[in-house]
Amino acid sequence: MSAASRYKLVFYVPHSALDACKKAIFAAGAGRYPGPGGYTECAFVSKGLGQFRPGDAAKPHIGHVGELEHVEEMKVETLCVGRDVAVKAVEALKKVHPYEEAAYEVYKLEDM
Repeated sequence: MSAASRYKLVFYVPHSALDACKKAIFAAGAGRYPGPGGYTECAFVSKGLGQFRPGDAAKPHIGHVGELEHVEEMKVETLCVGRDVAVKAVEALKKVHPYEEAAYEVYKLEDM
């Protein structure tokens, strides 16, 4: 019997919404490591600078239509064990993330 597939969820969020986003993805099952240690709410968070220019039809949370915006953001990386957990975590993230379009990535990990 093979182990469940593992995925890495990576997303970017302004600091003001960091805790709400982490709480939502953790409640959906992200950040749990299998094994006897019972680790939960595991993530790596780093600070960076994001940029974007909202288009004419945008309703930006930060910045103004047509103007280049630079925002200090937090990058969050966490593990999702099982595709269902990854899907639920992304759904939870989209519900609480303040941006019109949340910037996120999901990678399927190889077991070595």
